[in-house]
Amino acid sequence: MKLKVCGMKYHDNMLAVANLQPDYMGYIFWEPSSRYFNGSMPKIPDNIKKVGVFVDTSLSDIIKTIATYDLQAVQLHGKESPDFCKALGATAQGIEIIKVFSIKDDFDFQLLTPYEKVCDYFLFDTKGKLPGGNGYTFSWEVLQSYPSTKPYFLSGGIGLEEAGKVADFLSRPESEYCYAIDVNSKFEIKPGEKDIALLKAFKQNI
Repeated sequence: MKLKVCGMKYHDNMLAVANLQPDYMGYIFWEPSSRYFNGSMPKIPDNIKKVGVFVDTSLSDIIKTIATYDLQAVQLHGKESPDFCKALGATAQGIEIIKVFSIKDDFDFQLLTPYEKVCDYFLFDTKGKLPGGNGYTFSWEVLQSYPSTKPYFLSGGIGLEEAGKVADFLSRPESEYCYAIDVNSKFEIKPGEKDIALLKAFKQNI
């Protein structure tokens, strides 16, 4: 099971999180976010993949940001079309593409079909006022109807207190294609600054 820590913002905090060896670290390039990142990025271990999070950003701007920060993955949190994802994959070869879908109480999984061949992963987050970081979970029972074999990230309001629930979910058949757990707001001292002790405890618990 992979771990992604998203919403990184502060230099020293990034280094502290990197010491915990998550598999992914996410940087939000959506200006309205309180976790918006536009600073300098420290050198982190090569085995940790840097993910750029975008919301309906132009292809050219995404490509520019990938080059500026040497990103290994892109997370698309807006209304990006399958054609957009295909174009991104063709232009930024070798970059992992994660397409986000927001869920509340139910979800039409047929929406995933056009994205099957143009994304590397899906990410399921909680539908809320913001594109992400809303701080609460959706009903994971919805994933009992997951029809795909595409690996996915489980996201949305996951904190230390959900560690037992996560462990229980990972023992169920619907978690077969759950590739990673994505955490953010529930581990924050303030937006963009993660509580290292909480993250360490969560990683040990799952």
